[in-house]
Amino acid sequence: MDVIPAIDLRNGQCVRLIQGAYDRQIIYKDDPVEQAREFAQVGAQRLHIVDLDGAKEGRPRNIDTVQAVIDAVDMKVDLGGGIRTEGDIRKVLDLGVDYAILGTSAVRRFDWFCTMAEAFPGQLILGLDARGLTVSTEGWTEQETQSLLELVDRAATLPIAAIIYTDITRDGMMEGPNFERTQNLVERVSLPVICAGGVTAVEDIKRLKDLGVAGAIVGRALYEGKIELKAALNAAQ
Repeated sequence: MDVIPAIDLRNGQCVRLIQGAYDRQIIYKDDPVEQAREFAQVGAQRLHIVDLDGAKEGRPRNIDTVQAVIDAVDMKVDLGGGIRTEGDIRKVLDLGVDYAILGTSAVRRFDWFCTMAEAFPGQLILGLDARGLTVSTEGWTEQETQSLLELVDRAATLPIAAIIYTDITRDGMMEGPNFERTQNLVERVSLPVICAGGVTAVEDIKRLKDLGVAGAIVGRALYEGKIELKAALNAAQ
């Protein structure tokens, strides 16, 4: 299982939003490149980057910062936030991003997402962020009518790299992930499922690994020292 440290970008800084609220922000580092290097030095093989400005505005905004990170470290990179068009997909992949994460655009234009999945096989990730079974879009500011399970079922046969499931109510709360829902998704589809939101302890990593999860994204708990990245990486082996 991959342990994937997260860098959330806002105004070029590493931040975390509590439960996705833009008015509940914690700034951790002014230099995302320095942070990425620290993760790489510990042994992380993959990095999860979210362009929070892009997610809110509907177009990638922190492109220069993402490029600087990619140039600085030898890690696979997932990038999400504001990727809404085929042009956006091409732009971020051309930077050297390994996987483009689509959330709002995929949920609201699922037929289009299916076309993009065929056009970029193995390079797209479906990002599903939910409160309960209700999926949120537009940087978690709006709710959709399609349920989490409906969207997972529709995505099951697409040639995508993974599904990232985020329980918004757990994100940034450091109270553990939603194991029950994550297990349900792992059992529901053969696609790799990556869990985000609430991963706080090495025991969380071990439990997710036992569930068959392909990856665990870790954010605030790393920045605040609740979990050591090296210990998390070892637990995932």
